[in-house]
Amino acid sequence: MKIYPVILAGGSGTRLWPLSREAMPKQLLPLRSQHSMLQETLLRLADWPELMPPLLTCGNEHRFMVAEQLRGISIAPLAILLEPESKNTAPTVAVAAHFLLQHDKDAIMLVLPADHVIGDAQAFHKAVQRAAQAVEQGALATFGIVPSAAETGYGYIRRAKAAFKGIDGCYAVEKFVEKPDKARAETFAADAAYSWNSGMFLFRPARYLEELREYRPAIAESCKQAFQASYHDLDFCRLDEAAFASCQAESIDYAVMENTRHAVVVPADIGWSDIGSWSALWQILDGDADGNVLRGDVYTDGVRDSMIRAESRFVAVIGMQDTVVVETKDAVLVVHKDQVQGVKKIVEALKKNSRTEHMNHIRVYRPWGCYEGIDGGDRFQVKRITVNPGGKLSLQMHHHRAEHWVVVSGTARIVCGDEEKFLTENESTYIPIGVRHRLENPGKLPLHLIEVQSGSYLGEDDIVRFEDIYKRC
Repeated sequence: MKIYPVILAGGSGTRLWPLSREAMPKQLLPLRSQHSMLQETLLRLADWPELMPPLLTCGNEHRFMVAEQLRGISIAPLAILLEPESKNTAPTVAVAAHFLLQHDKDAIMLVLPADHVIGDAQAFHKAVQRAAQAVEQGALATFGIVPSAAETGYGYIRRAKAAFKGIDGCYAVEKFVEKPDKARAETFAADAAYSWNSGMFLFRPARYLEELREYRPAIAESCKQAFQASYHDLDFCRLDEAAFASCQAESIDYAVMENTRHAVVVPADIGWSDIGSWSALWQILDGDADGNVLRGDVYTDGVRDSMIRAESRFVAVIGMQDTVVVETKDAVLVVHKDQVQGVKKIVEALKKNSRTEHMNHIRVYRPWGCYEGIDGGDRFQVKRITVNPGGKLSLQMHHHRAEHWVVVSGTARIVCGDEEKFLTENESTYIPIGVRHRLENPGKLPLHLIEVQSGSYLGEDDIVRFEDIYKRC
């Protein structure tokens, strides 16, 4: 039996704003340890003997960060599929199924979101092995989480009384239940027949596609066309943009699992959380004697059962209880733990008012490194730029701005017009408006420099690229 993990690394994680942003969503953040949620998801599977290399899916804008995080834990993926746009899980899993069928007709796919916590990996491994027995008999399996509370934020699954075809711990699904109110949630939590719907699945690619064709034929056809017209770009597999854009956005649950007659559920007590809010993150992290989870440079006095996270400066909190305080360089969130679901409204307001704090942090990551805005005003802007060893910016020019570069540390190889030169610490150069230029780090240490931009327009879209090793448009 060969099981291929399919890791869904798309999504924006708006409920964990201001730490999670569109350009750096929660699955790419280190929320529990030094590893990101994506890295933790992959590492917990590393010792399973039946697992093949993982297949990842993500959005185009996150592709280089996903690839870099895989390299950081020495995991080589089977492939990274790029979604031209977000279409929810049913289409994403469909194109992954087509890829696996082409690669291995006997494959079984284990579909896992990249941003879930599983505290007991061994118990999860056993649950997957139970589910695999049902999958061998044509079932589509999902994993139901044994409820630890009357949670209103999750959907529920009701299972049949008898084991599915004699497989211990595996049951036919009687019905899926939408997120309940408090009273119904208390009833479900007290009834062993109900589990939380985890959004994790195990099935054969061909079986999933069969069911998708029966219940959502238009989605099935669009995904087939998107995969058949896919093409390689560096280390990535790009789906056909037009075919995928024509696809309806829908979840696996709505499109297939709630309709199929072959759904089974494996109840599992595995220390699971989808970290769907700041209060959920507080629950799974170790706190101090007062129940506080503190990160960064934090001072507290008379504070209980709270989460306080300081990313860039000293944060002091006095006399608070059940409170979440999250500080970043450009935003501060203060919210009662009972109101954390309202954080998504902040993101909606930022979008409505054409602000940018929902999209990027002050530090913006690029495939060659990162940059950070440190000052700005009328007709000028100052950035701190870091170029990784071997990193190379595109050969480019600007219509509206000139640039001054000052090397702080490391070695820079610079092309400016017809001139090529090397700069080291405390040396500088000037890039006039309209001149082709390129910055590269040829050394073995990170290159740090200060960039001062001046001109009538300083937007990031004033870049004309002529050559780019990362094949960006």
